[in-house]
Amino acid sequence: MEKVVIVAAKRTPIGKINGALKNFSSVELGTIVTKEAIKQAKINNDNVDQVIFGNVLQSGAGQNISRQIEINSGIPYSSTANTVNQVCGSGLKAVRNAQAAIAMGDANIVVAGGVESMSNAPFLNMNMRKGKKFGNVSLIDSIYNDALMDAFNKQPMGMTAENVAKKYNINREEQDKWAYESHMRALNAQKNDYLNEEIVPIEIKSRKGSFIFKDDETVRPDTNMEALGKLKPAFTKEGSVTAGNAASLNDGASALVLMSASEAEKRGIKPLAAIDDYAETGCDPDYMGYAPYDATKKLFTKMNISMDDIDLVELNEAFAAQVLAVAKNYNIDKNKLNISGGAISMGHPLGDSGARIIGTLIYNLKRTNKKNGLATICIGGGMGMAMKITLL
Repeated sequence: MEKVVIVAAKRTPIGKINGALKNFSSVELGTIVTKEAIKQAKINNDNVDQVIFGNVLQSGAGQNISRQIEINSGIPYSSTANTVNQVCGSGLKAVRNAQAAIAMGDANIVVAGGVESMSNAPFLNMNMRKGKKFGNVSLIDSIYNDALMDAFNKQPMGMTAENVAKKYNINREEQDKWAYESHMRALNAQKNDYLNEEIVPIEIKSRKGSFIFKDDETVRPDTNMEALGKLKPAFTKEGSVTAGNAASLNDGASALVLMSASEAEKRGIKPLAAIDDYAETGCDPDYMGYAPYDATKKLFTKMNISMDDIDLVELNEAFAAQVLAVAKNYNIDKNKLNISGGAISMGHPLGDSGARIIGTLIYNLKRTNKKNGLATICIGGGMGMAMKITLL
């Protein structure tokens, strides 16, 4: 099968829930980055054969948001689109599906990415279809029910992080230190404009006027170990996972343009990176945060490589506990791990993050003159994904 390359990668700045991006739907966010990625790739709208976006919280968003993004971006009706939901891995799976479509000859050029508007996720009433004759009516939060509650043990995702912390001996201080480091790295990236190439500034309009939103909203320049240490455990009284060492609730979108290496050569386009290989695996849902270890192991076995062959790693920071457990047991040098910060500081728009870490990895490799990158992510329900890329 032919080598597939990435020729463009753009994302929105990440907004906190009910923050700067609260009035943008998932479709609107996805449309913004799709248009910008196509522009960066220097192709025409009618060159795009497919659009594939990952998205988790789909209730109330309308039919097939990828198709809505596609048409709203000016891509012809003759193109096709599909939406992926593999929880936090949705964006990365969209990229993988795009790679597969191109490699199998189903498409020449695909826009792939991820998007989430947690601000616009609805509350649900599950019984009104049958009617309600008497008594109170309860609402269900779709964020919790469809994303942040384990479908098997009915506990919040944070409890799976507690399980990982306990099993792999990751203490509270270690978690808080990593959270602090994440914020400091993200702040350094913002101050030095390291993220400018990947981020699409967005004009935010309100009654009071307008402003340009260009920096991830949840990065905290004022955070410190003392403040992090004062936070109470969020999920169990004697626990170590807090709001400070876990990712927050966010809005954001990312889009990448993929094509075959021969298509890029034919068009005179210099690719950003090549996708070398991919692996995914399952694990006990109670320890879902550790799944990137298993996915990475499977990928490395498949490729006959080791962590020594990897220059930079983007490991999605759902929780500091799981990042540290994977890093410790895979002996990942922390100097090459999430060097511009991660989801604890940047934010974690669920369907977006898998695609976001690919784009961030590309630009981090470029900035540091490195070549080999690994992107990996844990997934609610007990799964993990890993993708190896090479900067071109």
